[in-house]
Amino acid sequence: MATQDAPPRWDRKMQQRLARGEAAALGEFYDRFASLVHGLAHRVLGDERAADGITREVFTHVWENPDAYDPKQGPLRSWVAGLTHRLAVQRLRATETAALAQGGHGTAEELERKVRSASIAARADYIVTSMPSPLRAALDLAYFQRRDYRQAAADLGVTEDEARRRLRLGLQLLSTAHDAGPTGPPSPYGGAR
Repeated sequence: MATQDAPPRWDRKMQQRLARGEAAALGEFYDRFASLVHGLAHRVLGDERAADGITREVFTHVWENPDAYDPKQGPLRSWVAGLTHRLAVQRLRATETAALAQGGHGTAEELERKVRSASIAARADYIVTSMPSPLRAALDLAYFQRRDYRQAAADLGVTEDEARRRLRLGLQLLSTAHDAGPTGPPSPYGGAR
């Protein structure tokens, strides 16, 4: 089973193997990132078939353009998530714009609100799944199980100060989801815009 965080060395080696056209590398890459890609695409699009299409598009892009990833910009996982996010938002925008053009209900402003909302939700999902497990566990206890920091500390076996720190850091990370919504042209690097 693949770990959540790919080490930078793995990222560079994977990029080199993909650049050499190693089919086994694509299989390994797919095994590691397919659930991330499909999950993000589904979160944005809300449609299984559309998410399948974006998943194919992402892996095709990676196979055909392995040099598009720049290790200096961050981990491969983040690049793939950003690429997925960008392509899914573009598909959602195109689909919804086409529906509006065919006399569908809504306005361009409502379309942009829908795109922004889907984008923020997908980014929040990615942030939660990418954060260190101690932070994720603290947020899970506070949000889903309605525990306060004292109860979370007892459940986690940590001090109350440590529970508060984990909750604060987790919430700070999660708050960045709103800051990265699509408000303009897509980032050339494949980021969250």
